[in-house]
Amino acid sequence: MNAYPRSPLDRLLEELEHAPDVAAMQATSERLRDHFRVAHLVYHWVSAAGDQYGCGTYDPVWVEHYLERDYLRIDPVIRGCYQRFHPVDWKTLDWSGKAARAFLKDALLHGLGNQGYSVPLRGPNGQFALFTVNHRCDDHAWRVFIETNRRDMILCAHYFNEKALEFEPDRAPAPSRQLSPREVDALTLLALGYGRAQVADTLSISEHTLRVYIESARFKLGAVNTVQAVSKAISQGLIVI
Repeated sequence: MNAYPRSPLDRLLEELEHAPDVAAMQATSERLRDHFRVAHLVYHWVSAAGDQYGCGTYDPVWVEHYLERDYLRIDPVIRGCYQRFHPVDWKTLDWSGKAARAFLKDALLHGLGNQGYSVPLRGPNGQFALFTVNHRCDDHAWRVFIETNRRDMILCAHYFNEKALEFEPDRAPAPSRQLSPREVDALTLLALGYGRAQVADTLSISEHTLRVYIESARFKLGAVNTVQAVSKAISQGLIVI
């Protein structure tokens, strides 16, 4: 009997980890949307060769409309996140242009919410992806939601990207020494610019325990220091930011 029962999120992430195909990823994305109690949850992946697919809960009518209008060229979320390496609240993006405002109006008419939070993801060999949560609420409620769920959303983004990389054709074999989920969490937050105290607080662990995770990851990666450990983890696709 387990002393520490798995949380609902842990069970969903395990489900995602064992997803055999994109259809299974889609089913899990719907359950994750319900878990976070948001309007939409989406993962969009582009391989190094330019192939792309996604899963999520946007209305298929909106997805088809988006592609027909070639909104990829003007979407402030895509344009803004491609230039960033850290999670992005849509409120911080540039919506001032006429085309961007028209795009937002069209998106709202097609059922998207007025709030969004996207995690840019990068993998080996030029792979790029976005994990996005979208909802309709006021700014205060959205700030509370992000503060409460930031770490879990980053973790979900990582799991989606790891699964997508498994489906990428001609993917190189994974490194034999895999990082533990806690080591991934620690290095990911450090890569995002968190200080050690912030990382420990975010993960609800002591700084001593955090040092254990970091040193373990450093040993597995053959890194001489924490900076090199983070760099190696990113370059090998073990963490995504």
